Amino acid sequence: MTILRMCRRNIEDAALNKEELLENAVELKITGIIRPKEDAQNASISTALGYTAKLTDYIISYTDESAVIKAQEADPGTNVLTGMEFETSDDEKKAEDAKAYLSSLGISEKASFYQMLMYYSANNTETSEASAGQQTMTAGNMTMDESSMAAALDQWLANDPDQELLVKVYDEYIAGSTYEENMDAFGKVSYEAPSAISIYTDSFENKDAIAACIEAYNETADEDARITYTDYVAMLTSSVTTIIDGISYVLIAFVGISLIVSCIMIGIITHISVMERTKEIGILRALGASKRNISQAFNAETFIIGCCAGLLGIGVSILALIPINSLIERFSGITGMTAQLPLTSALLLIALSIVITILGGLLPAKKAAKKDPVIALRTE
Repeated sequence: MTILRMCRRNIEDAALNKEELLENAVELKITGIIRPKEDAQNASISTALGYTAKLTDYIISYTDESAVIKAQEADPGTNVLTGMEFETSDDEKKAEDAKAYLSSLGISEKASFYQMLMYYSANNTETSEASAGQQTMTAGNMTMDESSMAAALDQWLANDPDQELLVKVYDEYIAGSTYEENMDAFGKVSYEAPSAISIYTDSFENKDAIAACIEAYNETADEDARITYTDYVAMLTSSVTTIIDGISYVLIAFVGISLIVSCIMIGIITHISVMERTKEIGILRALGASKRNISQAFNAETFIIGCCAGLLGIGVSILALIPINSLIERFSGITGMTAQLPLTSALLLIALSIVITILGGLLPAKKAAKKDPVIALRTE
């Protein structure tokens, strides 16, 4: 009931001050309405209302000249909202401040606090025993009006009230605020101590240069003087990079499996070739070819196979990029976004193909070099 009554009173006060607020309001002129084009890509509006820096400067100067700001600045040690000191450590002083605070309230606020204190007293045995005289009022407080409850609170304050209860009121309703918190709540803003600064750059190089300057400053500055910054572009690109890296690792895993299978298949094909050409190996050995020459002949074959396979794969990939880029531009709607195969990557892929084929043919070539020429010549 107390909360509902206070909310209702605040609404009534706001309705009474509405005309006064409109009379003292700042008149703003709407110069335009911004909306994204129908065919715009990735267009977003971050705020519903945009205004120039002049309005910000006006609000800051108007707030600095307000009565509550000037009163708080004139007395930094006292809370102008309650009239109490910001820092009080002694319980006796807290009880006096709470007593003075309750005495300065209006009738409705006193009635609300009276109901709250009576409820606390009824549920606190120790407090109830210490303040037995006030218990005579609780029985009829449900039928008392606000004036009677306010008078009862004044009488309770005048009859040496319980200090523990007053300290509790002080801790919950008076303490906790500081000079800085009050100034922030009043809207005090200092140009010399901004809460945040937004820096916009026109290139990634300039962004990285600014971040490097901030990091260099933080390395030499004290901990309380260091700059805390958030690089939103880096956060966005980092998220995208993480997703792309995850997809790349999955593709690399599939490619790695394919390369292992290909290496095994090349070894099997080379082994079959050695078996089919056993008599040819015997003839070469009979003509004076050494084991090394036989091994080199098969290694040369696997090298040529790997080189041709790599060139063929690169050629097919380059031709496949033509329809792929056309589909990307068609479905994404972004011109200039194309897939490319760098020259360095192409050369590395060809070298990888050669290495895999040579590795796959090493064992069969070594086996062919060890064949006995006499047994090889007898093979049909």
